[in-house]
Amino acid sequence: MSCAGFVGGAGARVRSTSIVSGNALVCASATGSGAAIARLSRRLRGEAGVAGSLALPLMQRRVASQCGTVMMSGSSEGAGKVAIVTGAGRGIGKAIALALGQAGCKVVVNYGVSTAAAEEVVAQIKQGGAEAIAVKANISEKDEVTQLFKTAVETYGTVDIVVNNAGITRDTLVLRMKQEQWLDVINTNLSGVFYCVQEASKIMLKKRTGRIINISSVVGLIGNPGQANYASAKAGVIGMTKACAKEFGSRGVTVNAVAPGFIESDMTETLPIDEIKKMIPLARLGTANEIAGLVKFLAVDPAAAYMTGTVLSIDGGIGM
Repeated sequence: MSCAGFVGGAGARVRSTSIVSGNALVCASATGSGAAIARLSRRLRGEAGVAGSLALPLMQRRVASQCGTVMMSGSSEGAGKVAIVTGAGRGIGKAIALALGQAGCKVVVNYGVSTAAAEEVVAQIKQGGAEAIAVKANISEKDEVTQLFKTAVETYGTVDIVVNNAGITRDTLVLRMKQEQWLDVINTNLSGVFYCVQEASKIMLKKRTGRIINISSVVGLIGNPGQANYASAKAGVIGMTKACAKEFGSRGVTVNAVAPGFIESDMTETLPIDEIKKMIPLARLGTANEIAGLVKFLAVDPAAAYMTGTVLSIDGGIGM
């Protein structure tokens, strides 16, 4: 069994095939298109008949697993869903936006500073065959959050998924922490999440469906010296998640939190990585794509429909 790589943009050629139960399943190259995979899937269903059609999704997943790839198809679980991802211009937010685009979602890429970075994320999503727009908004400002959601609705008609990912750090010891360092983090990492959840609820509760995923942190569960502001905000996000899950549950809206550990990003570049790895049972930092995979599950997978109020740690075991 062989595979060329990840499914990406348009205009690709098939580079390798694998044979599973008598049917050819194809892994596209890094320049492959979701449309090409969809056409091949339809052709295979036609050749295989009813029994083969039932077995095909399993075979596709098996090939994708052995190839180490994500295979796009015309029947993506997120097809047609509208997702807002805050702080999506870089790092974890970017990975989440790309993952939801690969799942077929229409993605609103929120950013605070870098227009060029956000537009690049939009371009990558579009290259994969999905729709996306970039919207600048400082989520610590309620009026800007309101405009963010208004733009999303004006563009795509509704909002189905909200991923509250945007966050900042202003690390220092409590004795040295200035009021603005405290408030900057609380306003963005906690109040900003509240503003987004509040706007999302206005849309989702009315239509009795929706999924909200709040990005918290292992620091909100176990604390960390020099991060009293960050830990407080992220712990607050967990409490907010549980309260909102109870408020919104009867209307079919789920609210869950993801608590990442130390993830490879520009926010961890200045940390003593070797020392941190010694504290992690898996002895490594996590990746943005690993967080994105979990968020995508909560956002679009049917198996996550009965999950709400949960806090899922993805931290290499450091929070045990």
